[in-house]
Amino acid sequence: MDGSVFPAGTTGRIGPNAVLQLVRVLDHCEGRAVRDRVMAVAGVDVPPDDAGMWPEAECRAAHVAVHLVLPERAEGLLRLAGTATADYVLAHRIPRAAQLAIRALPGVLGARVLTVAIARNAWTFVGSGRFSVAGWRPLTFEVVDNPLDPGEGRACVWHAAVFERLFRRLVWPSAMVADKRDGRVCRFIIRPTGV
Repeated sequence: MDGSVFPAGTTGRIGPNAVLQLVRVLDHCEGRAVRDRVMAVAGVDVPPDDAGMWPEAECRAAHVAVHLVLPERAEGLLRLAGTATADYVLAHRIPRAAQLAIRALPGVLGARVLTVAIARNAWTFVGSGRFSVAGWRPLTFEVVDNPLDPGEGRACVWHAAVFERLFRRLVWPSAMVADKRDGRVCRFIIRPTGV
């Protein structure tokens, strides 16, 4: 299952929450001065709240800048930003009726339905990267050439946190997502209980 097909005009662009939620987390956890320093190092402006799809290069620059400015706290802050992004998706992008329907299904079926929805909308969070479902047991997602990959062997915690929150809220309350790296591939292994 491949979610790499995206509507015309969105190549190299990602939903603005990849930056907006990071900005909110930085403001809350570190303060405005630190957030401004991160964005200055990234060389990008904060998108307006009503921004459409945002250039993936700017999103990546903001994520990398967190590692440069706050190396000891970066993964935790990016994880919080990913969780906040998933909360935004739950509040504004997945209809309440669909959420109730997924929750009512047995876990395996709920996971399949949610996975199909994630794959269908992958263009919004992988930009020019390529998303696929690499396996079902365990459920495994792959993003090849992830535009939000922070590089230098760092984990892709933002995506892992987004997936973990969605699966915890809709399918398995104790779901755990492990991020594994293999060259150009970010692999996310989703387990019901983290076992």
